[in-house]
Parts: sequence; C-alpha cells; structure tokens
Amino acid sequence: MTLITSVRDLNVFKMAYASSLEIYKITKAYPIEERFDLTSQIRRSSKSVAANILEAWRRRRYPKNFVSKLNDAETEADETILWLDMSYDLGYLEKTPYDTLRDKYEHILAMLVNMIRNPEKWKV
Repeated sequence: MTLITSVRDLNVFKMAYASSLEIYKITKAYPIEERFDLTSQIRRSSKSVAANILEAWRRRRYPKNFVSKLNDAETEADETILWLDMSYDLGYLEKTPYDTLRDKYEHILAMLVNMIRNPEKWKV
C-alpha cells in the first residue's frame, strides 16, 4: 500500500488532473464559434474537478467541509460528462477519445463517491 502524503498521491486527483489536460488539448481543435461556449465550459468543469479535490484534501480535518468539496468535485465531473456527450453528439469528438474520457470520468465519480461515503478514512 502506498503512503498518501499529498493530494497529488491520490489516484482520483491524478486521473482528474490528467483528464483535464487531455480535454484542454482536444478542445484546441473545436470550432472557433465554440470558444466561449462549449470549449470554455468543458475546460472549466474539468479543471474544477481537480481543483475541488485539492481543496477537499486541505479541508479533511473537518469532515463536513471535506465532503462538501468532494460533492463539488462530483458535480463538476458529472458536468464534464455532459460536455463530453455534447461534444461527441455535435461531431467535435471522435468515438475512441470520447469513450476513453467518459470512462475516466465515470471512474473519477466512483472514486469520489467512495471518498464521500468514507470521510473518516481520510481525516488528519
């Protein structure tokens, strides 16, 4: 078992951060007319997942605050899935990257739900 000393050691954070970078790269190819709509929304929500996990980690002394920030991360992850769905349905995202990213965000959601159900495991 790996000792977790930093939020950057958490698999959920690593996956959220890497997925956000992947989304940023992919959305560079989105149409220019989507710059202030779909592109900015999916980038914002995907970055927010990792940011909320980081904030939750710093608040883990206080279980209610910890869970609240994890709930925010969960909401942002679900929103990111919506933007992925729209990107695919609008033809901006090919099937393979869509399936891969959607699967990653489903895993992120599952890990967040597990943390939310067991906040005492993470308490300082």
